[in-house]
Amino acid sequence: MTAPSGRWIEQWDPEDETFWNRTGERIARRNLLFSVLSEHIGFSIWTMWSVLVLFMGPEYGLTPADKFLLTSMVTLVGAVVRIPYTFAVAVFGGRNWTVISAALLLVPTVAAFAVMEPGTSFSTFLLVGLLAGIGGGNFASSMTNINAFFPLRKKGWALGLNAGGGNIGVPVIQLVALAIIGASGGPRVLLGLYIPLIVAAAVLAALYMDNLASVRNDTGAARDAARDAHTWIMSFLYIGTFGSFIGYSFAFGQVLQNQFDRTPLEAAYVTFVGPLLGSLIRPVGGRLADRHGGARITLWNFVAMGVATAVLIVASMRQSLALFTVAFVVLFVLTGLGNGSTYKMIPGIFQAKAHALGLRDEAADAYGRRLSGAAMGLIGAVGALGGVGINLAFRQSFLSYGSGTGAFVAFLACYAVCLAVTWAVYLRRPAVRADGAGPAPAEKPQLSYADV
Repeated sequence: MTAPSGRWIEQWDPEDETFWNRTGERIARRNLLFSVLSEHIGFSIWTMWSVLVLFMGPEYGLTPADKFLLTSMVTLVGAVVRIPYTFAVAVFGGRNWTVISAALLLVPTVAAFAVMEPGTSFSTFLLVGLLAGIGGGNFASSMTNINAFFPLRKKGWALGLNAGGGNIGVPVIQLVALAIIGASGGPRVLLGLYIPLIVAAAVLAALYMDNLASVRNDTGAARDAARDAHTWIMSFLYIGTFGSFIGYSFAFGQVLQNQFDRTPLEAAYVTFVGPLLGSLIRPVGGRLADRHGGARITLWNFVAMGVATAVLIVASMRQSLALFTVAFVVLFVLTGLGNGSTYKMIPGIFQAKAHALGLRDEAADAYGRRLSGAAMGLIGAVGALGGVGINLAFRQSFLSYGSGTGAFVAFLACYAVCLAVTWAVYLRRPAVRADGAGPAPAEKPQLSYADV
């Protein structure tokens, strides 16, 4: 039985099928719905500066390098705040923190509304842009919260839906911007539309979501996950996938404007396509990983990302807008596939480690859930830092060469390293031991991560 007390549920056992079928599933789905809404708007606010810079013409006095630096810093804040947001659910409660984190989105939105006009200094835009980074933290707290509501057999679907619903906030705000630009509206119209949506998300979370008393902040799990080499290896691979997704989401429109002389409207017509397809295909990456193994899908996905990036280099050098746009959209799709396959690997890796330690059945499941849950927060935060690198690389490339070609060469090298790491750690034979100390002894069964 559950005993709500001030929107707190004192007893929650989703693994009990009788409880789940009687009341648990209905409550969990309701919380998932309003969690997705809040996270979706959080992603939109986090990435709103990728749209606002398209409105900022010569009268704003900002160079392309200034704009790339601005979006880099927004991405940086969004990555850093994911760490405290991961643990805020246990401190405040899932429903309470969703209300707080949604309401906090008013701060960067109202601030941007106030300063968005020619004559505002770059330092002011930078300061206000930094505030928008808090929208990136909503993903971490939302995933942590929803993870606690669903049984193990349902987590993949629930977390995939939660993540996809949030990621789609990127193309949605770009589509809204396209409509506003097409109607000759300004950036304040866009910001004004989101202010009531933020209020609605906070109010709905307060009315319809719940806190789980059973959720507690296990700092020991975070410490143990941080000490495990696989947490940092997967963080690096997630830089290559999600870091690319969020970095390109910020940079695509600016590259089209600065390298191909697209107008804001012309850029907005295509910038939303890549993030939209990349968001929608994320669950497909997870499904393919379920069927063929996350490490295998991740490996071949990095191969494909390298090929797409090589095509982008050719298109950039030849100034072929059509080829460049198609290759960039394909690269977005591949980042989405990689997001799904890499996140699928995380629980599989720690489950394999549990078996290597001699744990079985419920003990192995508990070990895997404990460490993978903590690792996901750290991996999500570090992975988002890739978006900072993407925008800084574009900034330097345009400063040095006047185009994004140099940046794409650097990205190609990065994907090659990601591919090599995936093969060496998770697919090479003999497989490494769970503690990462080297090949498993011949007399013991070798631990393989190929199917994680």
